[in-house]
Amino acid sequence: MEFRHPESLAEALVLKAEQPASVPIAGGTDVMVEINFDTRRPEALLDLTGVTELAGWARQGWLRIGAGISYARLIGELGSALPGLAMAARTVGSPQIRNRGTIGGNLGAASPAGDCHPVLLAADAVIEAASVRGTRLIPATEFYTGPKRNALEPDELITAVLLPPAPGPQQFAKIGTRNAMVIAVCAFALELRPATRTAGTGIGSAGPTPLRALEAEEFLAARLPWGEPRPLPESLSREFGDLVAAAARPIDDVRGTAAYRRHALSVLARRTLTWAWEEQACA
Repeated sequence: MEFRHPESLAEALVLKAEQPASVPIAGGTDVMVEINFDTRRPEALLDLTGVTELAGWARQGWLRIGAGISYARLIGELGSALPGLAMAARTVGSPQIRNRGTIGGNLGAASPAGDCHPVLLAADAVIEAASVRGTRLIPATEFYTGPKRNALEPDELITAVLLPPAPGPQQFAKIGTRNAMVIAVCAFALELRPATRTAGTGIGSAGPTPLRALEAEEFLAARLPWGEPRPLPESLSREFGDLVAAAARPIDDVRGTAAYRRHALSVLARRTLTWAWEEQACA
């Protein structure tokens, strides 16, 4: 296996163009596990840890988060601007994994159970991809094309994630077989946008790709008592939960049944809506 170590983004893009089958590696929290278990044997690894252009973030209206930003940095540096993403990052693995794993790696793996994906969908994030041919922007809603598959071309690298600072309350919750260091049985993210009276959702680990619950979003836009700081009717929360569960496309596997996932998503949707609405009422 060849190991290539570019020192700039320009060099990394040239190397990726020369050898499209090379696998990018930064934290290695996904790739090295696959290599160690011999489920993946790439012809080359493209080490991006020396590419400083991927390790920063900037706020220019929207936030541009470099693909090399770790989960720990998401929590520590961006938690106030992107609370939902920070919540999701806190649920990832152990402290060691959070210090090494990156948002770009999470996107590149494109696992349906990836913890950042539901939040990125709920926030209408955009993924920036680059190659020697140029840069293009891919909406998160178009990025996930199948189980562990994404919309990148063979010569492209993920360079950044773009999303607006939270326009209102954001929530994330997941269920696993234990409290920590666990792959989600299912996960759900919610964003409320009081200024536009709209909402965003994201479902994880309950379909071949991360999903949005579009009917549930439309329901909240039409039925939430925007601008009225009063408790939500139980019937509204329950109907929202039912719509989220209906949007899922789960299967039975070793971590849970499809029926359990739908039930759990309904519960998570009701809880996150309650938490977000309470936060909104106190704002």
